[in-house]
Parts: sequence; structure tokens; C-alpha cells
Amino acid sequence: MKFKSIIAAGGLLTLAALNSQAQKSAVSLWLTNADRSAMFQQQKQTLIFQAKADANPTIVIDDKITYQPIDGFGFALTGGSAIHIMRMSAPARAALLKELFANNDQNIGVSYLRVSIGASDLNERVFSYDDLPAGSTDPKLEHFDLGPDKLDVIPLLKEILAINPKIKILGSPWSAPTWMKTNGDTRGGALKAEYYQTYANYLVKYIKGFKGQGISIDAITVQNEPLNPKNNPSMVMQAHEQADFIKNNLGPAFKSAGIKSRIIVYDHNCDRPDYADSILNDPAAAKYVDGSGFHLYGGKIEAMTDLHNAHPDKNLYFTEQMVIEKDNTPTTNVSSPVRKLFIGATRNWSRNVLEWNMAADVNNQPHTDRGGCPMCQGAITVDKDNFTRNIAYYAMAHASKFVRPGSVRVASNNIETLPNVAFITPKGKKVLIVTNSGADRQSFNIQYKGKTVATTLNKGAVGTYTWD
Repeated sequence: MKFKSIIAAGGLLTLAALNSQAQKSAVSLWLTNADRSAMFQQQKQTLIFQAKADANPTIVIDDKITYQPIDGFGFALTGGSAIHIMRMSAPARAALLKELFANNDQNIGVSYLRVSIGASDLNERVFSYDDLPAGSTDPKLEHFDLGPDKLDVIPLLKEILAINPKIKILGSPWSAPTWMKTNGDTRGGALKAEYYQTYANYLVKYIKGFKGQGISIDAITVQNEPLNPKNNPSMVMQAHEQADFIKNNLGPAFKSAGIKSRIIVYDHNCDRPDYADSILNDPAAAKYVDGSGFHLYGGKIEAMTDLHNAHPDKNLYFTEQMVIEKDNTPTTNVSSPVRKLFIGATRNWSRNVLEWNMAADVNNQPHTDRGGCPMCQGAITVDKDNFTRNIAYYAMAHASKFVRPGSVRVASNNIETLPNVAFITPKGKKVLIVTNSGADRQSFNIQYKGKTVATTLNKGAVGTYTWD
């Protein structure tokens, strides 16, 4: 077979070599439009880097400036989510889990999950792993049992791990057992001082119990929303209490038991970074702490950078945000969660982004009484063996499919109406997530290593651009 060739500065270039160079300069675009004309769809046209740029705004990628590594992107796998998915037929469930968790061209590759330690407010009922009749106590934890989780969360996690054995799992408690609490209630109250060590042992037993089921808990937060007594279940834990618990009980208990699961503090809104800061300023507590977790129901996402600057040796995680939208609307505001979370959190040093929550039914059920969330829409809505994809799914897909664990954020200039974030994956692929938050359709350039590609996004659109 003969190859045509052309003269180049260094000699002969075959057509095969030219095609290889063209592929390396080609940019793929996955697009979601606000009018739903494209919902996370790969565009047919191929964008090519050119030597010259036009006069439009330019996003410049500089991979010589690197920031934090990425652990992954995903959802809270609540007990309610697990119930709905486990009630699907085996073939329907397998297809759904493959779409969510497989890492290939057809699926979105979710790589991180958050589970509740005991019940969250999106369970059918409240429970802990050591529930007793009123007036009883169990300081030796002889009645400890993973209970309801063995019926749904654990079996579902096993099926997910069969698809992605490397998925990271974060555990978060909403409350200690009521007999350990000052108010004897699942809602509010605080952990009694005399049960600090018992509760540390309880968390050790949880991690060991899941390990016995073949499920590794990569990290735990010490308390979900420790300043919020309104959920059911919930428990208040002030910053000084959390510091004392970590340095005197939880940290030593983990060390004694040989547990490598990371300890993450705070796990609440960006309006109180001082909570995490005060714990990290306590050397006796900080030595056991990997980093801090944040939500964004209050405050500004930039608080994460402020904490990073104060404690650059500690990691940051974005552990929860509810993302909802009315069903059957003609437009989708997918730009908002992408801008606030996937761009906002990662540009402020977060190693992950977790949405709340993975699945619910058409009525946003289940949730607990006296403080459960009646409006918490799942990323998917499950109706028997059928499911629909919601705004949280599409926002997630723009990051999770391409920004694989081990990716590193790299520098890119942030244009006001074109919020963006850039990464390099472990395989060397470049990923740029951009949303048009302006009032009109915008044309702009992407510049990398002196060459540019011209592109356009409609108002409210999100684009993920990838190239080798």
C-alpha cells in the first residue's frame, strides 16, 4: 500500500501522521441547552485548534499552573434512593446502575457516593444502629446492628461496586442513638459527654461492619450539619465539642482500631468557615483531620478558598447540595448548579462535588416526619422500572463523565459571563467546563499552548470541551 506524502520542515509526513495530528488538535463538545434542544449530547461538528484567534473573549488554559487533585463526583445514596432502586426489576436496575456508574462512552461514570450512618431525613423512618427502649442504654454496644441498611443500602452498594470497584464512599451521621443524647430525641439535642467514647466506638463498629460486607468507607464526616437541629434525625455539635470529640475520642479510637478512613470536619454551610477553622487551629484535633466539608445553602463558595489559605495542608470537600427543578418545564436552568457547584466548588479547592440526592419517586418520597425534606428531588425520578433524568443528573454528567478521579485542576481565566474550570485527566486529556451565564448567545475562544478554537454557547447553555 502506498501512502501519499507531503514535504514538511523535518522531512516527509504521511497522511496517517497528519490524521493523527488532526485528531490531537480536535475538540469534542458535549452540550446542554437551556431550551432542552440538547440534553448532554455530543455535538457532531469537530472543533479544530487554529494558529490565529478572533476578537472574541478568550479562555486561556495553562496546565503549568496546577491546583488540587480530584477524588470524584457523585450523589448522596440515601436510604430512600436505595429503596426505590432495589425495588426495580433486576434488568431495569442493572441498566440504570450501568448508566450511572460505568466509565465508558455510553455512561456518566459517577465516582463518589455519600451514605448516611444510620438514617438521614430521606429515609422512610428514623433509625440508628443501636436503638433501645426508652430508659435503656448500651455502653458496650452489644446491640449494635446495621439493621435496615442490610435490606437496601448495602445490597445496592455491592451492585455498584461490581460496576466500579474503586468508587469512593463518604459516610455521614445525622444523629447518635437517642440514648446517647441530651434530649433523648432523634431530632436536635447534643451528644452527652459521658458517651463521647461510646459514640467513637459506634463509628468504629460502623466502618468495620461495612468492611465486613466488602464495602470500604473512604472517609466520614463527624456530623452532618452540626448547627442544624431541625432535620429528623439531627444532632447539634458545636465546634469546640467536635474538636474535643476528635482529639480525645474519635481520632484515638480510629488509630487504635487501625482504621484508615479519613476524618472530615464541619459538613455544613459556607457561612461558618470559622467552625472548621477553629478545629484546624487545635493541633491536638487537627492531627487526626484530613479536611473540611461544605454545603452551600448559606454563605459564599469562596469561603472554601479562605479556609484553604489558612490551612493549605488540609483538604476541602463539597459534601452536599440539593439541586431541584420543576418537572416538565420548557427550559432548564442547568447553568446554575454547574456554575455554583461544579465550577464554583472546584475553583475553590474542593476535591469533589456531591449532589443531594440520587433518587426519589414522583412525589419526592420517602422522607421522615418532623423534619424530613418534602421537596428533595432526586437526580433521577424512579417510577417502578422506569426513570427520568432531572437537572441534577445533567449537571453531574458534565463533570463526572470526563473528570476522572486523579484528575488535576489547572489554571484558566474566569470570564464573568463565561464561568469555567479546567482539568487534566490521568490519561492526559484536557477538560474544560463552561457555562454561558450572560444575557445573550456568546461566541468565545479557547486557547491552549498558543492555539485557539472558536466556539459558541447559547444563553444558559453548558458545554464540556475535551481534547487530547
